[in-house]
Amino acid sequence: MSNIQRLRLPEDDPTFGGNKVFDLFKYSPAVKANGLVFIAGQVGIRPDGTVPDDAAEQIELAFKRLGAILAHEGLGFENLVELVSYHVRIDEQLTTFREIKDKYVTRDFPAWTILGVASLARPNLLIEIKAVAAAK
Repeated sequence: MSNIQRLRLPEDDPTFGGNKVFDLFKYSPAVKANGLVFIAGQVGIRPDGTVPDDAAEQIELAFKRLGAILAHEGLGFENLVELVSYHVRIDEQLTTFREIKDKYVTRDFPAWTILGVASLARPNLLIEIKAVAAAK
């Protein structure tokens, strides 16, 4: 198991506000194993725990959170090998999601799976993104 490393965020992390949610629900924001970084699903939540009503803002926040985790691992969006997006009301969001995704994922495109779901961890969440990246 020594080749497995779990990410622990700094307690003053500006994107996440620390590890409170990870500790509460007992999971890691990312786990590095065998040259891959498995990133837990990221939702459109602000550092203070509030959730915007607007789908576009939630999508933007989810990508910012994903980018922050990649940065903590010394990686960027170009290191993604897989992206999975979960959408509540997918028919209303997919165009906006693609537009925002294109700002972050600009080259070396990962495999992408798009799933419509009935709900996420909180009733007002509309989007979740999980990913796998290749470690350097």
